[in-house]
Amino acid sequence: MVRSKDLSEAFRKKIVAAYESGKGFKKISKEFEINHSTVRKIVYKWRTFKTTANMPRSGRPSKFTPRADRKMLKEVSKTPIMSSRDLQQALATVDVKVHASTIRKRLHKFNFQGRCARRKPLLSKRNIKARLKFARENVDKEQDFCNNVL
Repeated sequence: MVRSKDLSEAFRKKIVAAYESGKGFKKISKEFEINHSTVRKIVYKWRTFKTTANMPRSGRPSKFTPRADRKMLKEVSKTPIMSSRDLQQALATVDVKVHASTIRKRLHKFNFQGRCARRKPLLSKRNIKARLKFARENVDKEQDFCNNVL
């Protein structure tokens, strides 16, 4: 679920002022064109804490800033084979000091997964000669023959 943007403190003070003047939650919500449950939560917070300011949220704040995210994504799109250790050093220029596993988790959040390129065996000299011989023998054959071979 996506968290919506917070309402400004001045807007919340207007809601509290409207509540103190005797208006109900539904009238306030129609007047300010917001959900009545939002009005109720703002008023409850004002009654409990006597403030309309944002309270500190639970959990550790992220070390990644939007600027660091952009830098990381730019580096990865520029050089896709870059390791998380190299990214760690690149992000140090933006003052983000995090562990390599944190970088991998963050990249995973942006749908960048680490994959190794599949090893593809090279053709041997014998194989190359056999293919060339087959191609030269069948160069004048009809299209039906090629369709059957493929």
